Amino acid sequence: MLRPRLKMRLGDLLEHEGIISASQLQQALLQQQSSGRKLGATLIELKFLTEVQLLQFLAQQLNVPFLDIAQKQIDPKAVQLLPEVQARRFRALVLEDHGSKVILGMSDPADLTALDQLAVLLAPRQIELVVVRESQLIEAFDSLYRRTKDIESFATQLKAEHGEDSRTDFSALDELNDADNTIVKLLQSIFEDAVQVKASDIHIEPDEKVLRIRQRVDGVLQENTLDQVSIASALVLRLKLMANLDISEKRLPQDGRFQINVKQHQIDVRISTMPVQHGESVVMRLLDQSAGLLHLEETGMPAPMLAKLRRIIQSPHGMILVTGPTGSGKTTTLYGVLSELNQPGSKIITVEDPVEYRLPRINQVQVNHKIGLTFGNVLRTTLRQDPDIIMVGEMRDQETAEMGLRGALTGHLVLSTLHTNDAVTSTLRLIDMGAAPYLVASALRAIVAQRLVRRLCDYCKQPYQPDELETNWLRHHRANSAATYWHAPGCQSCNHTGYKGRLGVFELLLITKPLADALRREDTAGFANLAHTSEGFTSLGSMALQYAQQGITSLDEVIRVSEYLDNEPDDMEQS
Repeated sequence: MLRPRLKMRLGDLLEHEGIISASQLQQALLQQQSSGRKLGATLIELKFLTEVQLLQFLAQQLNVPFLDIAQKQIDPKAVQLLPEVQARRFRALVLEDHGSKVILGMSDPADLTALDQLAVLLAPRQIELVVVRESQLIEAFDSLYRRTKDIESFATQLKAEHGEDSRTDFSALDELNDADNTIVKLLQSIFEDAVQVKASDIHIEPDEKVLRIRQRVDGVLQENTLDQVSIASALVLRLKLMANLDISEKRLPQDGRFQINVKQHQIDVRISTMPVQHGESVVMRLLDQSAGLLHLEETGMPAPMLAKLRRIIQSPHGMILVTGPTGSGKTTTLYGVLSELNQPGSKIITVEDPVEYRLPRINQVQVNHKIGLTFGNVLRTTLRQDPDIIMVGEMRDQETAEMGLRGALTGHLVLSTLHTNDAVTSTLRLIDMGAAPYLVASALRAIVAQRLVRRLCDYCKQPYQPDELETNWLRHHRANSAATYWHAPGCQSCNHTGYKGRLGVFELLLITKPLADALRREDTAGFANLAHTSEGFTSLGSMALQYAQQGITSLDEVIRVSEYLDNEPDDMEQS
């Protein structure tokens, strides 16, 4: 193997070529001494140059090709030649295996110590180096070093240990209490795989002949099937034990929660079991407590809308609603608001079912219907606890809605969620639930409606011409069919889905005096017309369409978000 060498130190070379100045080099060296990081990473962190600039420079100096692996089809078998631990340690990935030699991608090809150890690990194959971006390498590690083989291996081992009969009474097995047994390793692999791909939920579903383990990534389920369906009852039993559920009860649904540490992440798991035809289905919601709360700036809310919302949440009293279907990010937005309001001078009480994130200084109450601790009962007590701000997890019934509205009228700022399609219909839903229109008009200050759309992969997205159906949809909604729209065919970086991550699409409706007057008159048509024509109001569909025209998301995602606007074509009108 040819060992590439730099003729001068990296910093001196960069200064000599005029890429950085002498003062920038000295500043980076001083910071490197305190942080202990490599000079290249320090220069990128200080924004003296970009990662691509640095790597292209290194590639030129070392006479090694620079490769964009996001666009490359990587051989999964070749990847396995280098163990994951070593790949992550040396920031290296085997891209191709040609028998006598391998193509090896490294983010720092000048690291001769790492190169020597990699040569030993990959012997007798020769190494042909290419330079790749470290950020792309880390993404590739997560997508290529999956736990699928481990899961299958542990499932096979568990089936061999306990036989073919799916009716085996695993509760009689003493080894379930052993931290090192097979089922614990199997569950650990399932959780590790889910955390690695940033899944929000894990579904374990026994079928007649297979056991399905599905993960929800960016709102879409990805499926893995196991032939060892007989181990399903053992998995469910272990999970019930972890959540302190009744292991003898298999005929009724149960809910619980537990915490688990996975790959330096503290995961709060909410578990729900349900009896189905071939056993019990389990769904687990994963909440990464170590990731911290999402700040409002990170939700994707446009700056002008965010500025308006920040002014509203500083109100001493009134109600603010966040609406949307399940999984639209309502709770995340509310917690972002709470984190900004969480000051020593304000008392905040939340009433939730369940408590998703634990926040310091905030009094969080978990609703428990079994003992009569309902939203209404807790709210009644909450109002006697001298709060400044109250968050109600969800407006579910007339009692909760009326108490929340009355709390907003008696000097409290009340935050809550509601399951409605958009901001305009939220007020009507409160009235339909039995809340008096004058209460809604007097207490409500603002409504935020939101959805989550999938982001197009930045590495493989490209402009395209909408097909006939999409063009007709755009014309029907009076949108600009001649604008540039984007799609993504899929690549290594996005696991060939075309999408990577999600962002929020929002609409903000401020309840002005004319809108409040329309509510008091119970003039629903007038209220809707005033809302849609109010100054600065942008509908969900319009914002989603702007994202599509900017290449942030696809037209498919816009259509999915905007389906409910089919009877309101004016809302989608674009100039």
